[in-house]
Amino acid sequence: MSVGRSAATPFWLAGPGALVFLGLIVLPLVLTVILSFHAYDHTTGIKNEFTLAHYAAVFSDDYYLGIFWRTLRLAALTTLICAVIGAPEAYILSRMRDPWRSVFLLVIIGPLLVSVVVRAFGWSMLLGSTGLVNQSLQGLGFESVRLLYTETAIVIALVHVMLPFMVIPVWTALQKLDPMVEAAAWSLGASHFTALRRVVLPQVSLGMLSGSLIVFGLSASAFAIPGLLGGRRLKMAATLVYDEYMHELNWPLGATIAIIVLAANLVIMLAYNRVIETRARKTLG
Repeated sequence: MSVGRSAATPFWLAGPGALVFLGLIVLPLVLTVILSFHAYDHTTGIKNEFTLAHYAAVFSDDYYLGIFWRTLRLAALTTLICAVIGAPEAYILSRMRDPWRSVFLLVIIGPLLVSVVVRAFGWSMLLGSTGLVNQSLQGLGFESVRLLYTETAIVIALVHVMLPFMVIPVWTALQKLDPMVEAAAWSLGASHFTALRRVVLPQVSLGMLSGSLIVFGLSASAFAIPGLLGGRRLKMAATLVYDEYMHELNWPLGATIAIIVLAANLVIMLAYNRVIETRARKTLG
């Protein structure tokens, strides 16, 4: 009897977490998929009929395809900029000593303590036609530029919000790297750049992978920043889903768009994960 109880212990321990996962993630996704196949009529609402018309309408309409392309493109650009900025920041952070390390770490994660909506409003004030950026340009003798309600404004705000999610995983990976390995490369004649490229970068590639996946997924599903800094005309996937649910009341179409975006994100992230892990195994092997 004791053997049976010990063998079943892992299942009892994992049971509550599995139930929460099924109830909060799997079940809503299944219901959303089912909803996406329901017919919809603007006069009577959701019908108890199943159809593929919503998927056909989305994939055949350049309006929706353009929003999907903008969403993935801006998410990829945000991820690239976060990687270019975040990896050096994490390297500098790993080489710091207390108390400067704690101060620098607080500066990095500090924005996470402020609501995304508040940060988006802050950027709207900075990038507006009468904001600090345009006032500075006019003070230097340049003409004011239109930044608010553009893709540039969305990317700037997304980078500000997502940068900590890139820095922390890379910094964690660097903590596992012995500094003497890099010093050994220098002693063997390698330059600082070569040591970073051939020794440090392969070791932190999995940390950059984790950060990239987090940043890309969060950027592609962002709602507050595109809604406040992109305006009504410059839509992304999350704002489009919101409009279909709350304004048009076409819940099946909104569910269809949400499922398509989720599937696209999963395919891209899994493919990226496979490519990076394969390269990391070849480099470290």
